[in-house]
Amino acid sequence: MDLDTLVAQAAAILDDASKPFIAGHRADSAVQKKGNDFATEVDLAIERQVVQALEATTGIGVHGEEFGGAPIDSPLVWVLDPIDGTFNYAAGSPMAAILLGLLRDGEPVAGLTWLPFTDQRYTAVAGGPVYYNGEAQPPIGHGEIGQCVIGIGTFNVDWRGRFPGRYRLAVLENLSRVCSKLRMHGATGVDIAYVSSGIMGAAISFGDHIWDHAAGVALVRAAGGIVTDLTGENWTPSSRAALAAAPGVHGHVMEILDRVGPPENYL
Repeated sequence: MDLDTLVAQAAAILDDASKPFIAGHRADSAVQKKGNDFATEVDLAIERQVVQALEATTGIGVHGEEFGGAPIDSPLVWVLDPIDGTFNYAAGSPMAAILLGLLRDGEPVAGLTWLPFTDQRYTAVAGGPVYYNGEAQPPIGHGEIGQCVIGIGTFNVDWRGRFPGRYRLAVLENLSRVCSKLRMHGATGVDIAYVSSGIMGAAISFGDHIWDHAAGVALVRAAGGIVTDLTGENWTPSSRAALAAAPGVHGHVMEILDRVGPPENYL
């Protein structure tokens, strides 16, 4: 089965999943996860619904955020985040999405990002183009860091992990010197999808969850953008973070990250 057919089948499944997504807005917390993360009842229900439909329709296994599933290193595997931006979703913000990527031998070859509340749907297969609500989009052009919107992940300045809060604050501070249009949406997949459409010039994710990145990596690369880790190495499923950006903007952000220095210096 070719990638376009798989994406068309997956798109119909995400359309169906959008109904409970919208109906469950501001859902109560159902499962407490590590740290400050949690899953709503809707996360769990949507993942079950989408996994069952994808496996029955496409015959390809699914690795989901909430229940796991097929191994990420499978020759072909769907990667699902049933609700990207769960805190936004539970609080009543429309900045939340369903993310679905397809990996072939670890390479994102298709991506779908659905924002049901704003009726925005992004799809792409390797080689492009990106489709927005069914319409083919032009490749993203060369951007200028001072003129674009940049998304960056939320953080606690006192946090001490792979990317300490003080490191993230330093990145934010240095970016603000060259770009006054910084945004914290609290939804990684939304930020990356917006890079693929040219709404944003770059998005920085300090997380390493593949379900946050797989769909967006496929979208941005299909649009002619660049996705690496924060050292500039090509993004892979084992990457510790992600930088998705338009050509031109990516290099400028990397210069800033180099100037900030390694995260270990901020422990």
